[in-house]
Amino acid sequence: MLTRRHIRLKIMQIIYALKISDFEYTKQTEKNLLDSIDSMYDLYLILISLLVELLKKAENKFLISKQKILTDNKSHFDNQKIIKNQFLNYLKLNEVFNQEIRKRSLDVWEIDFKYVDLIYDQLIKSDFYSEYLTSIELSFKNDKDFVSRLYKDVIVKDEKLYSYLEDKNINWVDDLPLVNTIILKLINKSKKVNLKKYLLPKLYKDSKDKLFAKKLLKMTLENYSKYNKEISKKTKNWDSERIAKLDYIMLNMAVCELVEFKTIPIKVTLNEYIEISKEYSTPKSNIFINGVLDSIVKDFTKKRKIIKEGRGLHE
Repeated sequence: MLTRRHIRLKIMQIIYALKISDFEYTKQTEKNLLDSIDSMYDLYLILISLLVELLKKAENKFLISKQKILTDNKSHFDNQKIIKNQFLNYLKLNEVFNQEIRKRSLDVWEIDFKYVDLIYDQLIKSDFYSEYLTSIELSFKNDKDFVSRLYKDVIVKDEKLYSYLEDKNINWVDDLPLVNTIILKLINKSKKVNLKKYLLPKLYKDSKDKLFAKKLLKMTLENYSKYNKEISKKTKNWDSERIAKLDYIMLNMAVCELVEFKTIPIKVTLNEYIEISKEYSTPKSNIFINGVLDSIVKDFTKKRKIIKEGRGLHE
């Protein structure tokens, strides 16, 4: 579920938030990182549970409309197809998923139901909703394709929902793009036989990713002063006051990764931090970071400060 780029981003945020000159590493620092990473899973669960709440909303609307038929013979709101949606009902009835929601105390939509109403109102006004109701096709694929459209065209694009989630956890601003991508992939790739397995993906792909996160944070902070001296040698022609703080942090993380992580190829490290800088720092940061890291790699490789293990990892 979690990518290494997102792990790097989380570490960058943690270091930036320290706001102290010596960037001291403590066990609390590590806990803050792991909590921040784990909160991304909360966001994933909350957004999946929103789909369940939309199903419940449709069921409630249908029951109310049936009662109106009995009292005044008005035609009821015909949404039977959505309340029979196989994908949504699998979500609703999955007890393992529901247990995880309860365990983490993530029943947020019971209190903040107005956002469920907001999304539901947008859904029933959409063209693809009308197309779904009138379609004669009855299949799991058709049902999941409808849910995919609902998520991609309504939930992802709703700015009020976005603001609500940002207010609940400021870290989720950077998590949303990745979580949205994960959820859409889950929906699109799901089949009846594998849906239970897909509902609760692992936060870390394997134990190595968690170790990578803890080690990169620890080693960057413990060697920050040493790495910063090396970076300063390569930035003598730059006014230090004009170099973005984030750029210094990314450079220190990159140098740490180049030196301490012998199985990560040099090109991977360089590309990752250049890409992160494009999105999170100044317009010219990627050019600056690329130039500094290129100089450091040449110097450190020559002095054998960078030694990579494995075939092709020196490239």
